[in-house]
Amino acid sequence: MQNNINIIALVAGISTLLLIVISLFVPWWQLAVGNPAIATVNVSPINLNLALLGNSITVPLIYALNIASALSLASGGIIMLIYSVRPNKSYSKKLLGFGYKKPLYAVIIFVIALISMSALVQRFSGFAIPLAGSGAMSLPEGMVPNGANISVDFSAGFGWSFYFAIVVAGLCVAARVYQRKAAVGTSLPPLPQPQ
Repeated sequence: MQNNINIIALVAGISTLLLIVISLFVPWWQLAVGNPAIATVNVSPINLNLALLGNSITVPLIYALNIASALSLASGGIIMLIYSVRPNKSYSKKLLGFGYKKPLYAVIIFVIALISMSALVQRFSGFAIPLAGSGAMSLPEGMVPNGANISVDFSAGFGWSFYFAIVVAGLCVAARVYQRKAAVGTSLPPLPQPQ
């Protein structure tokens, strides 16, 4: 009996589950305002931490979306693992079709949401929040009395976990691309029988 295993899908499934754990503790994107920081924003699809003057702020809707995202990524990772060990079954193509999209969608939706958030904040408050870099933000003239100039340092950037998420999404897409090859012939030798 031959055991065909899609190694790329196996690595993608394990990496997806690992991404969930990493995203709980390491943000995909960070913004720190002030030096020392008076406000921080740490964002990933699994976790959002907002802190203002050292006080954590929790938004119940965002918390619910984080849980939904974690469950979606977990289901995608588990499905990829199931597919990877049974790529020749009749249902395997449907499993792969479901599982490989989850990390890809997470990265795409995260980037779109981050760009939208930055544009909305700039549109409604006048603060230009860059996606990466550091500098000084000045309060808009309408918010400052008598033409005073108030500015604060900031730094923003993507964390290594964001780049890991891109790699995971790439692995999932590669598993989809090489699905036919795994189903046809990438097999492990049979295990020796005890005598």
